[in-house]
Amino acid sequence: MDFFIASAYAQDAAAGQPGGLASFLPLILIFIVFYFLLIRPQMKRAKEHKNLVAGLEKGNEVVTNGGLLGKIVSLDDSFVTLELAENVQIKVQRHAVANVMPKGTIKSS
Repeated sequence: MDFFIASAYAQDAAAGQPGGLASFLPLILIFIVFYFLLIRPQMKRAKEHKNLVAGLEKGNEVVTNGGLLGKIVSLDDSFVTLELAENVQIKVQRHAVANVMPKGTIKSS
């Protein structure tokens, strides 16, 4: 009947298994790689964007996430009013501002 079921033999418990810390070492290394390649740069970008949004001023020329280029006419706690062209104003959320452009960008485009 041995040809249907493989025989199980007792093995020494410590012979084939690494120590406790050695088994977690690959997981620790993967977490360290993820931290430096994914988590840390994302936190840095989020901090830079938060500082950019906090530093917005009236008269800045900005680009939104949607690609609209405009000049800030007024600021609110959560919204910014942009002037895209003469007598054309829109209101967007502060966090929709992607980048502050140098002065004179609107005239050159």
